Amino acid sequence: MHRCLVKTEELLADAFTLGRDEARHLQTVLRVKPGERVTLFDSQGRTRDAVITSAERHGLSLTAEAAVQVHPCPSCTLTLFACVSKGSRMDWTVEKAVELGVGCIVPVISDRTIVRLDADDGIAKAARWSRVAEEAARQCGATWLPVILPPSPFKTCLPIVTQTAPVFVAALTPAAKPLREALAAHAEPPPRAGWFVGPEGDFTPAELDALLAAGAIPVSLGQQVLRAETACLYGLCALNCAWL
Repeated sequence: MHRCLVKTEELLADAFTLGRDEARHLQTVLRVKPGERVTLFDSQGRTRDAVITSAERHGLSLTAEAAVQVHPCPSCTLTLFACVSKGSRMDWTVEKAVELGVGCIVPVISDRTIVRLDADDGIAKAARWSRVAEEAARQCGATWLPVILPPSPFKTCLPIVTQTAPVFVAALTPAAKPLREALAAHAEPPPRAGWFVGPEGDFTPAELDALLAAGAIPVSLGQQVLRAETACLYGLCALNCAWL
């Protein structure tokens, strides 16, 4: 059954019309017809089955066929701190983060981040990543969408690290413990946790010191040096398996 992201008030209504812009994917890509059923979701844990009653140029009319279902949020809210990677790699990172149940994505601009964005570019990027997240949620069956913050300078992200603890940071330092050992130190899943990955050129020594001072826990990802987007996926998979 096709899935469609709608506003909460639309999902709660027994019947409503999905506007042309919102219905474009269903109409032009999936080519749905009256009588077909779709699952509505509002990105806040609610879903509802509905049937298409009419398909016109101005949009789709839908009627609910079942009661609203409420899906609980994950027991541990995961936050991904990811230095913005170049090209389409950040899009890929956002897509996979949604599939792995992340609750918040904090795009970071560090000293060695190659991508540089002004305020307008940052807003545009965040909007693009939100669209990527919506499409990923539509495909993978997610009922919750992550909050995606605008790209922020490294220093402004440090208070979020402190508030999110524990936050694990992928670190190429001798003091870094294997990630499995760091996770094993927690007998019970915490209510929140974070995963911080640096840029292609890694953190500067000062940045790593600042992260540790903010409470981040340095961890090793093995002998190989992973690409930034691979490191994001590595940590999220481990945290997802351990605590979600």
